[in-house]
Amino acid sequence: MKYTSSDNLKATMRKHRICVVIPTYNNAGTVKSIVTETQKYCSDIIVVNDGSTDATHDILASIPEIEAVSYSANRGKGAALKCGFQKAIEKGFHYAITLDSDGQHYPEDIECFVKAIIENPGALIIGQRDLSNVDINGKSSFANKFSNFWFCVQTGKRLKDTQTGFRAYPLHKLYGLSLLTSRYEAELELLVFAAWNGVKIISIPINVFYPPQAERISHFKPTLDFTRISILNTILCFVAIVYGLPKGVARFLSKRGIFNTELKIFTHKKGEKKEAATTLGRCLRSTYGFAFFLFFTLLVFIPIATIFSIGNNSPGKKLSFHKMLRNISAFMSKHFPGAKTEYRDIDNATFEKPALIICNHQSHLDLPIIMALHPKLIFLTKDWVWNNFFIGKIVKQADYLPISAGVDAILPKLRVLCSDGYSIVVFPEGTRSADNTIARFHQGAFFLANELGLDIVPLVLHGAGDYLPKKDFMFRKGFITLKALPLQNNTANGDITLRKQASYYRTLIVNEYDKIAKEVEKSNYFKHLVLYKYAYRGWDVTARCKTIMASLPKFSYLIDNESPTTKIIKITNCGIGVFSLLYALVNKDVEVYAFEESFEDYSIANNTSSLPENLHYVHAVWAEDYEKYPISFDKTIHLSNGLPKEQI
Repeated sequence: MKYTSSDNLKATMRKHRICVVIPTYNNAGTVKSIVTETQKYCSDIIVVNDGSTDATHDILASIPEIEAVSYSANRGKGAALKCGFQKAIEKGFHYAITLDSDGQHYPEDIECFVKAIIENPGALIIGQRDLSNVDINGKSSFANKFSNFWFCVQTGKRLKDTQTGFRAYPLHKLYGLSLLTSRYEAELELLVFAAWNGVKIISIPINVFYPPQAERISHFKPTLDFTRISILNTILCFVAIVYGLPKGVARFLSKRGIFNTELKIFTHKKGEKKEAATTLGRCLRSTYGFAFFLFFTLLVFIPIATIFSIGNNSPGKKLSFHKMLRNISAFMSKHFPGAKTEYRDIDNATFEKPALIICNHQSHLDLPIIMALHPKLIFLTKDWVWNNFFIGKIVKQADYLPISAGVDAILPKLRVLCSDGYSIVVFPEGTRSADNTIARFHQGAFFLANELGLDIVPLVLHGAGDYLPKKDFMFRKGFITLKALPLQNNTANGDITLRKQASYYRTLIVNEYDKIAKEVEKSNYFKHLVLYKYAYRGWDVTARCKTIMASLPKFSYLIDNESPTTKIIKITNCGIGVFSLLYALVNKDVEVYAFEESFEDYSIANNTSSLPENLHYVHAVWAEDYEKYPISFDKTIHLSNGLPKEQI
């Protein structure tokens, strides 16, 4: 499969410090074609001449730009691989792709190995041959199945082809190299040692060529080699019991393997991913909040409402009840678990005379937040509030009125309440949106203002919908802001239609809401939401997110102080996407393209729930993957281990 050009492939291999190691022994007929063909795809080739007695030495000497290592006596393939690996490490390479020199392997498949290395950093990549349609003798077929079986017994892992020599080794994760035997079985040993030490082993399909059996050169000695392999497997089985199995258990426990998968009971609901996972902290805060609500409702509000309902509801008794509601609401608003509530410019909300108070609607907490402003407030509520078992008696005693009763029914009652000095609170949207978008304002509120001759006090509420979202019934952590705008003289509206009034006041509140959002919605505002999105997605994923977020103060300036002229940015090596997500949440007007080579990290980032629309994750391995986006980026931020390392 062609992924990239030859030049890009070579450049990519150099960038990732990948070389090719070719062990050879008496393959003078094929070694030159294999090496020269490999040079089309790789500039760094190490050929190990394992004591060949034919013309191999002279052939290698005639090929330019390769590293040839020779020794006089044949030591075996295991020794040749070990020599090649040591040379590669000396030259500073991180990965070595090995292929045989007998013509069985196609060098063009190197491209597949490079892609797999980049997508799976630190993994051992093994080529899987399709042997179903090739002329392979029974001994070779048996040897492969024999090796596959013992590998499974010794490691508990299944591979379909453990005998192929076309592999990619992570050089800094080569275990048991000093114990490596010298012959064919060394390749099986390397797999076993890698599996015991937790190295990920990835199989990829490769092409294979077998010439007619009469033309093949084989150095395999069935009786001797099978005997030696059988003895080795017996030893490895014993070592697996005393070393491999305990090592695996210890690694599993140390890495908390039992928790290293996503716990969907916390991250999903009805088969769909939650915007924010259910965490222990959220459970405790919500339990505390609900217990607080039940305590005051059942033991304070309802008993007092029952007492106040006895006898005539005099103005003094009504005001006393409202003062109690106001005081408890003020206490609640200041003590929401995990949230801070800020009141701004409240002096604008003068209550010297009755007014119509309008506010955008965000959550179930809107009422107590606004009730804390003043005792003389009357809310127009929905039927579920009016008929609610817990608070129905309270809202009725407080003279809150159901909107469903109709304007004609509630208007006379409102006149009486206004004459007693009470202001009317209305949410003109009628309902709240899931994403806190301020919906169209209905005209009914402004009809009431005109009919009752009330001035209008606009309130702007921000953050309550993020703290307790519409489709979520558990508290998060957050910051809540309520700002009062200057009193609007309703008589100044004159003959303006109700529709235009509704549009005017919506625009007024939306503009102020956007100002508050730009001021408040910084990295510190969204950090808890980001943590919720990565919680319970596996111990390693959550730990990586927490590590990055712990460094937030060091890089928050890159997120919070973005220039207004920046409209599109490029983030490279975005990892699991923590920084990119936080940046996109804060800078909603910036299109963010976050590139990641590791397929596992890209998948984690891209599968994060409820990603903002301005965030685009791109899995990029080759230069062509970047060139698919011919965009002039205003800025590029390079990440390393999920954190910024430089800025352009």
